Amino acid sequence: MRTANPALAADTFIGTRGLAAGSAMSIQGTVNKTAVLLAILLVSSSWIWGQAFAGAPVQGFVGFGAIAGFVVALVTIFKKAWAPITAPLYAALEGLVLGGISAMFERSYPGIAIQAVTLTFGVLAALLIAYTSRLIPVTANFRLGVAAATGGIMLVYLASFVLGFFGIAMPFLHDSGPIGIGVSLFIVVIAALNLVLDFDFIEQGAQNNLPKYMEWYAAFGLLVTLVWLYLEIIRLLAKLRNRR
Repeated sequence: MRTANPALAADTFIGTRGLAAGSAMSIQGTVNKTAVLLAILLVSSSWIWGQAFAGAPVQGFVGFGAIAGFVVALVTIFKKAWAPITAPLYAALEGLVLGGISAMFERSYPGIAIQAVTLTFGVLAALLIAYTSRLIPVTANFRLGVAAATGGIMLVYLASFVLGFFGIAMPFLHDSGPIGIGVSLFIVVIAALNLVLDFDFIEQGAQNNLPKYMEWYAAFGLLVTLVWLYLEIIRLLAKLRNRR
């Protein structure tokens, strides 16, 4: 099974089938773990948000959260059995990132954070309904298309990061013009479609009786996508505000 999310790769299923039901991954268990991770992220982001609006410098926390979160994510991907520990840690670190970035956007665009949160969970709910009702068939071509588009976006972001060291801006990626908004909208759509692949991974994981710790791992993978989707939505909203 192919998925664009590197945390939820096809080789996860190799050698993990056939566990007893009580010790195997379940959909409800994954939902519960996801709720725990979201609660941790909310607490962490709320704290840094409060610090930011109290006048405390939060850039260091954001930078630490981003770097440490990336490291913890890599550890989780390569050491899946550690997910019950590393997934909550990742959620706490990403909360620092999202809370700090959201506060920065909120200062420039009042009300944008709650709009981004609402849209993110609205997209999550809509796609979950579409997936469970089979309105979006997860075919091999669908997986391949989303994976290819996601990989292309990651390469563009990597190129933009490298070019930034030389003072070169990637055309349209950060612009608020019609093309720049179109680019952001496309990225939001691809990020959202990754949620469908995450849902499929969770369902397939439960059907294949993956180990119980994979509930934490699948919840971690879903959180990775939600974090990406939220950041892309808030960037898109900021671009739209700039057009006013």
